[in-house]
Amino acid sequence: MIIAIASGKGGTGKTTVATSLALSIVADESVGPRNTSFLDCDVEEPNAALFLNPALTSREEVGILIPQVDLDKCTYCGRCAEICVWHAIAVVGEKVLIFPELCHGCGSCTLNCPEGAISEVLNVMGTLESGSAGPIAFAQGTMDVGQAMSVPIISQLKKQHVPASDNCVVILDAQPGTSCPVVETMRGADLVLMVTEPTPFGLHDLRLAVQVARDELGLPVAVVVNRDGIGDAGVDRYCAAEGIPILMRIPLDRRIAEAISEGQVLVDALPEYRRTFQDLYEQLARLVAGREGSGQ
Repeated sequence: MIIAIASGKGGTGKTTVATSLALSIVADESVGPRNTSFLDCDVEEPNAALFLNPALTSREEVGILIPQVDLDKCTYCGRCAEICVWHAIAVVGEKVLIFPELCHGCGSCTLNCPEGAISEVLNVMGTLESGSAGPIAFAQGTMDVGQAMSVPIISQLKKQHVPASDNCVVILDAQPGTSCPVVETMRGADLVLMVTEPTPFGLHDLRLAVQVARDELGLPVAVVVNRDGIGDAGVDRYCAAEGIPILMRIPLDRRIAEAISEGQVLVDALPEYRRTFQDLYEQLARLVAGREGSGQ
């Protein structure tokens, strides 16, 4: 089961929920499989490692393949520039200009060069690191400063570290928002768990995130309300009207805020929440099983 933890806005407690859920699953074999993986897909600002303290044993550079032109073979016909919808390559007189920040690595210029003058080289965009946090398999991506696209890093992170086994739980900690990196993280998930707060701002961005996950990607969604007790009842009314289940509420509690600010996982700082997160996992498992049983 692949669970994407997402939020329309930042600061709602997405990583708080993701890390506590992972630790709660592996704490009790009667709750879920011990084979649990955690992928921090917020490659622009990964922070789950601050809480899970993984032992990272592997590190590699990742990116996309961009064109490299052999000027001895090139006839400057301009076919590569014609075929590139991203305008990442241009032919000006007897010069070929390549713009790596625009290239999406599709390889069309290489395939369509009549002289075979174009090869591909790796344009490094970031790194992948992996290891373990106790019984949890952990991996994260980090985008290099100055890079514009994070999707290729997330794609490689999932490709390399989402296990092929059915007897496992994979938690994908997405970045906030509804842009392409979030879509890439959600893609292929069995369910998206939205973490929101009961404020007008939280409701506004929750609506946007639901539109992406449920309406565009066709994924089932559920909600965790964090800092419950502030704001208004707008989130409750919206979820009721849309048929979105609210599976858990985390109250506004100074003890939680202090623990998180000190880098503690919620269920470690307040063990009474461990059973609550185990119940959350069981509810998620039933939702996924129900969807599979209906053939959706």
